[in-house]
Amino acid sequence: MFIVFCCVWVFSLGLNSLESRITRDRCGTCMPTSRFVILEFGNFYMNTFTESRLSKAKEIIARYPEGKQKSALMPLLHLAQEQWGWLPAEAMDYVAHLLELDPIEVYEVATFYTMYNLKPVGKYVFEVCHTGPCMLRGSDDIIDHIKSTLNIRIGETTADGLFTLKTAECLGACGYAAMMQLGDHYREHLNKEKVDRIIEECRKAAGQLN
Repeated sequence: MFIVFCCVWVFSLGLNSLESRITRDRCGTCMPTSRFVILEFGNFYMNTFTESRLSKAKEIIARYPEGKQKSALMPLLHLAQEQWGWLPAEAMDYVAHLLELDPIEVYEVATFYTMYNLKPVGKYVFEVCHTGPCMLRGSDDIIDHIKSTLNIRIGETTADGLFTLKTAECLGACGYAAMMQLGDHYREHLNKEKVDRIIEECRKAAGQLN
């Protein structure tokens, strides 16, 4: 019993020391000590925004009234995805930390929208719309052609890390079907020949960047 008491006492001293070293987050907001303890032991601070992105995050959060900072959640998830290329749990926890939310509140949003990547993706992500109007205009054939050409299935990435294929719900461009989103741009009126040209354009751009 004495040994158990000593172990608990030593551990509590360590937590008190940690509490004295960590009292505020990088936005200057007080956080519960228990959350800091968990995140510190999990190497939380290895996943933080760059200085410029942190400044942008603060600007976004400041747009909303006190207590309504959850409204900044989706823009901050975009910032996180821009920095890390996808949203690992640590990144989502970090966003929750900045907005003083429970992590589950962030997970609920990130898992709902297909625009957020929950695992590593390629340099070029083909998000092909597969809802009604696009299906009528041949989106299934486009998806099959991409799968065959790149030798990947939906949700997979090519071995060279260049391409990822995803499907998306309506992207609001029904008049330009079949279509897909590639980065920040829509590629519209797709057919197999146009898809082949897009793939070649991406490969050439990747070669120039390398």
